[in-house]
Amino acid sequence: MTILTAETTNSAGTRHSLLPLWVGLVVYAVLMSVGDRLLNDPDTLWQITLGQWIIDHRAVPHSDVYSFTMAGQPWISTQWLAQVLLAVSYTVGGWAGPVVVAAGSLGLTLALFARALGRRLRDSTTLVFVIAAVILMAPHMVARPHVMAMPVMVAWVAGLMNAADRRAAPSLWLLPLIALWANLHGGFVLGIALVAPIGLDAALGAPARRWSLLLRWAGFGVLALIVSFANPYGWEAILASRRILDLGAALATIGEWAPTDFSRFGPLELVLLAGLGLALWRGVTLPPMRILMLLGLLHMALSANRNLEVLALLAPLIVAAPLARQIGGVETADGAPAQPAFSVVATALSLAIAGTLAFATLHSFAPPREQTPAEAVAKLKTLGVQRVFNDYDFGGYLIASGVSPFIDGRTELYGERFVVEQNAAVRLRPPEKLFRLLDDYNIDATLLRTEDGATRLLDHVDGWEKVYSDDVATIHVRKPGAAHTAEPKVDPAR
Repeated sequence: MTILTAETTNSAGTRHSLLPLWVGLVVYAVLMSVGDRLLNDPDTLWQITLGQWIIDHRAVPHSDVYSFTMAGQPWISTQWLAQVLLAVSYTVGGWAGPVVVAAGSLGLTLALFARALGRRLRDSTTLVFVIAAVILMAPHMVARPHVMAMPVMVAWVAGLMNAADRRAAPSLWLLPLIALWANLHGGFVLGIALVAPIGLDAALGAPARRWSLLLRWAGFGVLALIVSFANPYGWEAILASRRILDLGAALATIGEWAPTDFSRFGPLELVLLAGLGLALWRGVTLPPMRILMLLGLLHMALSANRNLEVLALLAPLIVAAPLARQIGGVETADGAPAQPAFSVVATALSLAIAGTLAFATLHSFAPPREQTPAEAVAKLKTLGVQRVFNDYDFGGYLIASGVSPFIDGRTELYGERFVVEQNAAVRLRPPEKLFRLLDDYNIDATLLRTEDGATRLLDHVDGWEKVYSDDVATIHVRKPGAAHTAEPKVDPAR
């Protein structure tokens, strides 16, 4: 029989343990030890550059100021505050700065996650959810704005779910969180959207106060929407999020937006099978609205890899109370462990800061060479070319180097058709598309990965001269009198 409410005797009190503190510290320490991997995303480069632009101009962008293909076109950055934080951290600490910011944000996220779950579930159960979350989040743990918004997302949804479990309206003190989220990342739209189903779940569980509770949740939702306008773009920030979702086929060309691939065993399949096994073994049931929310988050995760962290962090918060009722949760607040002493927290943070300073002095952080073709771009600057057709992943480094790119990670700026055509051209689908783009945009030079099909083809095309090549990037320049540099290989067997 489906449980229609998620009430639990544990909601009366608050339980604290050292587990959240240890989770946050361990996650932070591990991520710092592999900090270079947090820089393994080309978008980090242009995010930092844009953050410095915002600081220098004391304004946020309203049009493209970097590419030559979309120069002057309307474009806004709903991540402006996170970009400023990245730029400041880079100015203060070099590449160690963004690593510390990202590792700290992720550590805080999982500490808040463990604390929220620990109000309902035993530490052992909470730890299982933390491990599952880390597995799902790992591919997207990079120094980008979304990781700075994660702690806010967890705190916001945990606050909403706590109110729903108590069959009460959310506290107005949650509203500053949505304002902060709206300035850190466009994902705040999801936070507002979740108010409706969570509020309905709360109302369904309180038949005697159903309509009054619905009105209070509706009022809170309206206030949350209004408060989210407290950003430099106002209501335009919501429209920007919609434009990303409308990119259609372009999203499939970007790894983080591609749908989940079940042809190989991966993290999501592992977690789903484990969850399904638990549900079948223990007979876990959920209230109707929580089932719908869980299915919605699962749909998002299946539709795009970048939503795996949303499923990992929010699904456990939604199921925690009914799960505790069925498999056993923490005892009531009477006799529960006291909140960790301030001295314990202060000591732990002091050790983390000291460890960070010591490690940062011994280790030099840097983005991977595959994303930063420094030698090739240095050569490109000596050529005096203005219009460069570049690989998608090189766009961020070109912006950071002061070179106008053909394309970069701001997919919503370029639009579906442009992104799809650039991707097809680099992959020679068909080869004619490459030459059409080179001609249509009067391209002077190309900066592509050495292993790209387009790079190999240009080696055999008259009118294009290879002037630089290494194991990462190759440069061809348009030169009408140039003959191809290598003969095509012929397979006699064919």
